[in-house]
Amino acid sequence: MAEPNATGRIEVNASPQQVYELVSDPAVLAELAEEYSGHKWLDGASKAVVGAKFRGSNRRGVRRWSTTSEITDAWAGRRFAFEVTSVAGLPVSRWQYDITATETGCVVTESTWERRPAWFRLPTSAVTGVFERDEQNQRNIEATLRRLKARAENGSH
Repeated sequence: MAEPNATGRIEVNASPQQVYELVSDPAVLAELAEEYSGHKWLDGASKAVVGAKFRGSNRRGVRRWSTTSEITDAWAGRRFAFEVTSVAGLPVSRWQYDITATETGCVVTESTWERRPAWFRLPTSAVTGVFERDEQNQRNIEATLRRLKARAENGSH
């Protein structure tokens, strides 16, 4: 797989399983993330397993949009990932959370890969209001990881 367009790492003083439970719960992830603000499970799904889909609600200021995500990796305590498509089914991105155990907890790496076709970037940027997507995602990742660390180390789910 190519290098991610944006990535960040943080050390967390919590178990890999505890961190995995946070990032693999779309409702909790919405509380931690910058733009992603909620979800609805699709096609009878009710939990984070490979193949499960959810509609993601996103917001940035007054702008609102939705996407569909399919979970591609659900390795408890190790990796959670999903592929995002637009309402029209066009690829948007991949988001991945890698968790590596340490002596005092774990290191979490959050990464995203741009998947939009070049011709689709301007229209989606107009909807979201973000024209420098890689830079914005880098800032979003940093904020999400700080919130994840605080949440995991406080022990609240």
